[in-house]
Amino acid sequence: MKIVHLLSGGLDSGVALAHWLSLSHEVRILSINYGQRHFRELESARALCEHFHLDFVEVNLEALKTLMRQNSQTGSFDVPEGHYTEDSMKMTVVPNRNMMMLSVAMSHAIDLKYDAVSFAAHGGDHTIYPDCRPEFIQAMNQVAKVCDWHPLEILAPFQDFTKSQIVKRGAELDFPFHLTWSCYKGLEKHCGKCGTCVERKEAFELSKLTDPTEYL
Repeated sequence: MKIVHLLSGGLDSGVALAHWLSLSHEVRILSINYGQRHFRELESARALCEHFHLDFVEVNLEALKTLMRQNSQTGSFDVPEGHYTEDSMKMTVVPNRNMMMLSVAMSHAIDLKYDAVSFAAHGGDHTIYPDCRPEFIQAMNQVAKVCDWHPLEILAPFQDFTKSQIVKRGAELDFPFHLTWSCYKGLEKHCGKCGTCVERKEAFELSKLTDPTEYL
């Protein structure tokens, strides 16, 4: 298949990229700046593209953050620390983020006459993030088939995976975990305290693999 893959620079989307390449699919990368506090992740997306010898394409949608202020990623709320609870995790929700990014990727894929668009929603996100649920993926898949004369498929290879299972898949592929970025605080190093850092640490622990991440 020919796939446009949304690459954030994080662990999940990075391993998904390696997964598709291991299956000999043709992959084109799209990374999106939507005004996220942790725009540092885009540097990791670029580094991953260099590692896999792919072109890095970044779309600037930074102005969108002026419309989405009531969260910790594009607004002024503090990034919650520790294990995510339902309330703290909701603070990290950027409204309709995946639909916006998928729409841009779909337009690009249609223009290229590619077969599919991929993103790295995973099973651990289902309970809180509405745009990571299987229902959302199925609905977007239906939209992708009728939004243009050129039908597309929406792929989410890790929708039933836990974070630790994604880490294990990455290890199978000899994936360069050290090039990825997870922290939501956007500092020079991973803070080690925010929910995504805690999840990252635990995923390596549960997988019984060494975490190469440098934490503050």
